[in-house]
Amino acid sequence: MTQRIDTEVAIIGGGIVGGSAALFLRRQGVPVVVLEAALCGARASGVNYGGVRRQGRGLEQMPLARRAHELWGRLPELIGIDGEYVRSGHLKLAASEADMALLEAYRERTRGFGMHLDMLDRRTLAKRFGWLGQDVAGASFCPEDGHANPRLVSPAFGRAASALGADVREGVRVTSAEYDGSRFVLRADNGLEVRSRYLLNCAGAWAGRFAEGFGEAVPETSIHPLMMVTEPLPVFMTVSLGIQGGGIYARQVSRGNCVIGGGRGVSTDPDFARPGRANLSALMANATTLLPVLRGAQVIRFWTGVEGNMPDHNPVLGPSSTVPGLFHAFGLSGAGFQIGPAVGEVLSELVVNGQSPIPIDAFRIERYTAAAHGAVALPESVREQTLESP
Repeated sequence: MTQRIDTEVAIIGGGIVGGSAALFLRRQGVPVVVLEAALCGARASGVNYGGVRRQGRGLEQMPLARRAHELWGRLPELIGIDGEYVRSGHLKLAASEADMALLEAYRERTRGFGMHLDMLDRRTLAKRFGWLGQDVAGASFCPEDGHANPRLVSPAFGRAASALGADVREGVRVTSAEYDGSRFVLRADNGLEVRSRYLLNCAGAWAGRFAEGFGEAVPETSIHPLMMVTEPLPVFMTVSLGIQGGGIYARQVSRGNCVIGGGRGVSTDPDFARPGRANLSALMANATTLLPVLRGAQVIRFWTGVEGNMPDHNPVLGPSSTVPGLFHAFGLSGAGFQIGPAVGEVLSELVVNGQSPIPIDAFRIERYTAAAHGAVALPESVREQTLESP
């Protein structure tokens, strides 16, 4: 028997973006139904590295990242827990003088966004972070960036929205989404039918399928960032770190475990991924080169996930170009954990006010649909930025 629900806003996807959008909408009294195929925050939002960094983002993402930084500072107020969020500082390492020049140029381009980047030479690094390996030329340090536990934070947004009255349905896979000229009609595999005035497409790596169904095919692909965590060790690293140009990123939590990412998992199914033996040894070797203290440490778990990726490494965010009342937010390209709450807030502003004070024109879906038969040019800032999982 079909169950039918009528609501103001329907959201496909209960990750950090969909969950935060639902939360901000409910804080304004807007009726919301969230449909999540698995568990809220259990997919890309809950299995990522956990970096909460602004440093390394392209210029077009900086307003979003700045707003997200403010929201992360209010985390207990928003979701009721601190999510193990700490502003530890983020250290972006340079392997060469050429990398140092790139980091210095990035600091100049991003002045005015409140990151207060501090350039550190090799001698200063050795004095302040003596546990680093020797093959480091210097670094850029962002003192208020940090990290959090995605397995705690991401599901908490959905729970907080539910506590404010959102109708959050987990284990409900949307099989079709249509627009009848006045309302959106969503049908799920359990017989549920949801009709809404607005639809938010926050389905992560699966969102491109829904966009295509509304005539907006985009080149979204999936990536599978590879991560591992060690046994608890004596605390030696108090910052989160990455490398200019990508390759490896690491942090240590208060319990002593080191969370380390780099490389890719493998997937033979669009809905699932696994670490894959071939890449594990490379990740461990890179980790011990960068952090010699890890030699001999036990790795207790490897994992990966399925994340939506766009060619320019920027999200698709904003109104549909074909259907009124449809808004997209997907393709965060392995770097969505930090900006996720701000993306959700922007979606709520688009629904309630028709606009957001955060500039999002660079993320509109038209950049792909208008170029469907030609090459997509990448902005200069995107070509130069580092792609690393958040």
